[in-house]
Amino acid sequence: MVTELDLKLDDGRTLHVYDTGGDGRLAVFWHHGTPNIGAPPEPLFPAAAELGIRWVSYDRPGYGGSTPRPGRDLASAAACASGVADALGIGRFAVMGHSGGGPHALACGALLPDRVLGVVSVAGLAPFGAEGLDWFAGMTPSGAASLRAAAEGRAAKERYEAGAEYDPEMFTPADHAALAGEWSWFGDVVGPAVAAGPGGLIDDDLAYVAPWGFDPARVTAPALLLHGGLDRVVPGPHGEWLARHCPSAELRSSPDDGHNSILHSAPAALSWLRDHAE
Repeated sequence: MVTELDLKLDDGRTLHVYDTGGDGRLAVFWHHGTPNIGAPPEPLFPAAAELGIRWVSYDRPGYGGSTPRPGRDLASAAACASGVADALGIGRFAVMGHSGGGPHALACGALLPDRVLGVVSVAGLAPFGAEGLDWFAGMTPSGAASLRAAAEGRAAKERYEAGAEYDPEMFTPADHAALAGEWSWFGDVVGPAVAAGPGGLIDDDLAYVAPWGFDPARVTAPALLLHGGLDRVVPGPHGEWLARHCPSAELRSSPDDGHNSILHSAPAALSWLRDHAE
């Protein structure tokens, strides 16, 4: 069962929090993608139950029940996660993120070294403008156009989103099969996120193409990077770059997977996290 609560922050804002509860188990903070609300990943509940994992998550500012915070950077995820952990009485925890949630999970690993026990990033982005990486190469034209608009600033991004439409070509046949199967769950978290308007998505994309506020090389906890070789949303070279620049990271590439089908590897990643988060 998932308990939901609203956490009031010192600055008056609210974070909407999700918690599957349980004492004496490994808490794993789920960092959601773009555009999603923060509900923890139901397709992974059976694996988590077997491993004794407690899911904790929150709607990022601007999504769901969380107050917007325009101008937030990726580093702000560390303060959010720390605040939620404090409120729930959780000392140390692991983090896991998919897609845009990947760099938010890395932020926690880099900035909370005394609290984060392990990091899993699934199909996560590398820093914008990273040396030695052609950041847009391999993205679908629509995905590249969306992020290029963000790189031009908020006004350009808002204009882009005013006319943007869903592009099914961003996903591979394997992705579409995953979305038609157990990962149809994404419909439960994407729908509420976009129904409220593009504000959260815009803030996310602006953060991806701005300075992150941390260096991924500062992640010292064990880290696992999962990436699909056919990913059209966040191409595989992003994962390869992160693996080269995160000394504690292990990269597991799946040549035939895309952006969503790579999540079929997530139960094994949870087992890895349980083993390494000591």
